[in-house]
Amino acid sequence: MSRTSRLIRRLRVSAIALTGAALAAAGMVAVAGPAHAATSITLNGSSGGRTFDGVGAISGGGGNSRLLIDYPDPQRSDILDYLFKPDYGASAQILKIEIGGDTNSTSGAEPSIEHTRGVVNCNVGYEFWLAEQAKARNPNIKLYGLAWGAPGWIGNGNFWSTDMVNYLLSYLGCAKQHGLTIDYLGGWNEREYNIGWYEQLRSALNSNGYSAVKIVGSDSSWNIANDVDSNPQFASAVDILGAHYPCGYRSSQSNCSVPSAATSSGKQLWASENGSDDYNAGANAMARGINRGYIDGKMTAYLNWPIIAAITPNLPWPTMGVALAPQPWSGYYSIGKNAWVMAHTTQFTQPGWHYLDQSSGYIGGNRNNGSYVTLKSTNNSDYSTVIETQDASSAQTLNFNVTGGLSTGAVHVWSTNVRSNSSSDYFVHASDITPSNGAYSLTVQPGYVYTITTTTGQGKGTATSPAQKGLALPYSDNFDANATGTEAKYLMDWQGSFEVAACGGGRTGQCVRQMSAQAPITWDNLSDPHAMIGDLGWTNYTVTSDVLLEKSGYAELLGRANTQTYGNNGASGLNAYHFRVSDSGAWSILNSNTGNNTNFTTLASGNVAALGTGRWHTLALTFSGSTITASIDGTQVGSANNSSWGAGQAGYATSQGETAQFDNLSITPGSGGGTGGGSGTIVGVGSGRCVDVTGASQNNGTQVELWDCNGGSNQQWTSTSAGELRVYGSSCLDAYGQGTSPGTKVDIWSCTGQSNQKWNLNADGTITSAQSGLCLDATGAGTANGTALELWSCNGGSNQKWTRN
Repeated sequence: MSRTSRLIRRLRVSAIALTGAALAAAGMVAVAGPAHAATSITLNGSSGGRTFDGVGAISGGGGNSRLLIDYPDPQRSDILDYLFKPDYGASAQILKIEIGGDTNSTSGAEPSIEHTRGVVNCNVGYEFWLAEQAKARNPNIKLYGLAWGAPGWIGNGNFWSTDMVNYLLSYLGCAKQHGLTIDYLGGWNEREYNIGWYEQLRSALNSNGYSAVKIVGSDSSWNIANDVDSNPQFASAVDILGAHYPCGYRSSQSNCSVPSAATSSGKQLWASENGSDDYNAGANAMARGINRGYIDGKMTAYLNWPIIAAITPNLPWPTMGVALAPQPWSGYYSIGKNAWVMAHTTQFTQPGWHYLDQSSGYIGGNRNNGSYVTLKSTNNSDYSTVIETQDASSAQTLNFNVTGGLSTGAVHVWSTNVRSNSSSDYFVHASDITPSNGAYSLTVQPGYVYTITTTTGQGKGTATSPAQKGLALPYSDNFDANATGTEAKYLMDWQGSFEVAACGGGRTGQCVRQMSAQAPITWDNLSDPHAMIGDLGWTNYTVTSDVLLEKSGYAELLGRANTQTYGNNGASGLNAYHFRVSDSGAWSILNSNTGNNTNFTTLASGNVAALGTGRWHTLALTFSGSTITASIDGTQVGSANNSSWGAGQAGYATSQGETAQFDNLSITPGSGGGTGGGSGTIVGVGSGRCVDVTGASQNNGTQVELWDCNGGSNQQWTSTSAGELRVYGSSCLDAYGQGTSPGTKVDIWSCTGQSNQKWNLNADGTITSAQSGLCLDATGAGTANGTALELWSCNGGSNQKWTRN
């Protein structure tokens, strides 16, 4: 054995002996099964490499941050700290924010600063507020603005127009009013590019004092690289090439290919949108993508979509991000594994550091073993190496040798067990190792992320969340406490822009006004403007509001609104009931659903005296079981009987371009429930996991299972007065095939009112089938994700005990 080999062996033994329990807790001691042969890695400070631009996330592409601003303190500050505060949580280094366009852009709509030409309001929405909060916590964070859509007046519907260039200049002026500098500016999200428009934008920025703003193109594919390479004028207009999902859309992010036209362009290359995964389940892919984006494609920034899921669970992508915040009324939130995987890079680096190409790659040259990247500080001494072993099958020993001017002082080892579901295994300061003559060793376990660093000061936040609870009824808001331009508390736009404004029609105080006066330039398919509020567990209730039509058209009250999907043609794509009134006096009770993309089903209709415009009227929509009644100015005008939707939110809607006003919202409980306590999660006592509809499927016959609680609509169960447990508003927990024997699978099925869909919620925590008397049971007393649920003879086991939250 050579002297060097003996030294490395002694160091390895010494490191393990010195760290003891800390190393064991971090998963850095040998496990059953043979370890790979040791891999030698040289950390060479003299290596070339690209400049690191940062790891961050996106607020936008659909209202995903909407509810965060409505959280009470201290929870709101705690969440913001976890997102942005250095050395505390995700510590985002770049925040990309949507430039609102009054149109749905995935999970909701964000308001424009200029709904109509020439009328600019810099205080709309919440993106500038979020950027201010990020800057207050981290003054060095970089801000990046991008539009998904735009108001319809721009270019008479043409996004690639001078109007849009001027709109972006107004947006930059608004940011300046908020004390914000936008560092990066994009074009049109996922709509490729227009060469002349980008050149015009660059010229306008330079001539209006924004020459420091860098343009990112095209926030779509790498196609732009071909024109950048062949067109010098275009190349001078675009600073950064940004592509979406260069490691694959919602993929494992194992391979991150970039075409040669991009790598030879001389531009910085960014994964300007990545992720779109659950805030916990996406951690494995993120761990790969952050590292492999640089190893495979020399991408120097990674932006996760989105930063937070601050939306209700009936909207698309309800758990994506690095944190979950679906209930401002309870203060409940959850920080995901994604945050801690991100922290392994963001807490140990800074934009401006440099990658070391010779010290980055795949362990042993094999992708399946995992990857590592090394970055050095601007002081040319400190460094951090981020290692991921997501696909490894056994422990591996890494022998490091430090050279090229990098510090040979102590290194600090942090780890996250990405395969664990315990937060105590995330972002652990596992050990400190003192190299000898620049050499040291580390044994890494499969399914982990590690950071080895010479820097200090990192930390893991300790704030904790309160418990979940429903939004109780009655609920009311006269909107007078809201500032002009803001969004009313808990009211979430899907299409259009419902903002607080001074009341019209001779009324004093503040009202909610639908501000989009024309069809927008859309990103998603166009639907009628609508916004929703409240709890998915609301069942029997009355929603009442004053309404004023400003011009010919219609306005609506929504009720029992549950699942929302991408839609077109009116308010389709939404499971809900609508009470629609027109200025002519025509009224109707309508039923829309996610499978109906052409029209509504009319349940009742009629006419009253013309309501006119500029006059206030009071509308009410009442639900009691399957009976739906509608009133105008205190007089019932019609009723219908329909059982499509058993529970859901309330809301407002208008016809396209109708700038109607709403005031004095009131939602009061009726008989048989609807107080907000009837809906929520069902959690296994033995497992701590939620009753979950597999894969969020809405298909009849889908078996239910145990899964990590994540706030998704497929985990929200409403207990009805008929003894049902409903999910998605119209599907019931069901004993498959009306089975009455032990082992009968439990699934979901369209609610039929039959006894195999009736359940008893018992005081001892059991849930029994009203038909068979058998207990809802986690098969085989299983506690793991994916454990199927069935009926079984009641035996008092913890796998048959449930709590409702």
